[in-house]
Amino acid sequence: MRIIPVLDLKGGLIVRGIAGERDLYKPIESRLCSSARPAEVAASLRNLLGPGPMYLADLDAIAGEAPALEVCVELEGLGFELMIDAGIRSAASARQLAVELDGDLIAALETLPAPALLAELVEELGAGRLIFSLDLADGRPLAPGDDWPSEAEEIAREAVSAGVERLILLDLKAVGTGEGPAHLDRCAALKESYAGLELVTGGGVRDLDDLLALQSVGVDGVLVASALHDGRLGSEELQGFLEA
Repeated sequence: MRIIPVLDLKGGLIVRGIAGERDLYKPIESRLCSSARPAEVAASLRNLLGPGPMYLADLDAIAGEAPALEVCVELEGLGFELMIDAGIRSAASARQLAVELDGDLIAALETLPAPALLAELVEELGAGRLIFSLDLADGRPLAPGDDWPSEAEEIAREAVSAGVERLILLDLKAVGTGEGPAHLDRCAALKESYAGLELVTGGGVRDLDDLLALQSVGVDGVLVASALHDGRLGSEELQGFLEA
């Protein structure tokens, strides 16, 4: 299981996400570095974790503004491997991002107007580059319209039927709370139902025990931010995970 650090980008700076209340997010304060500049935060995370993918959420783009392409291009130019959520709302917006950027692209439930778009995006980007984020709020799908099913399991089924091979299960209300993984049972059920599905989850991860619990149900990757910056998951804990 990979540990995937999170970069929440807002107003050109990395911010700390808490419970999905994005209007209240403030520039990150971290034990790893003294800056909220994206390149410096990313470098500090790579120093801790080693090379590997990073999840970048462009919160301004998700809210409907233009994507911060210059930040993504800068990070990619510095050798960072990115999984980018830049508020994809159409095949055309995905196409533009695919031309400008090298990283994997996330199509998130909260910005996709209809499930029919998923098949278009799989065709446009390829199943290897597209990641579908099944966004939740307190366990309920965070869908932008009535075209989506009301249950998370039904949405996952539609996504897989559309050709999605990589899925993020993310409960925004759990982000930054330190209350532990919100959906262990749901993750286990997804892996049991779709054996070939690459599953990443995040939100609320506190410590080594949480990492081991997620690994035990077959999760392929876990998104982590606060626990890294606070030092709850430091080099000793991460080494313990690798040796477990």
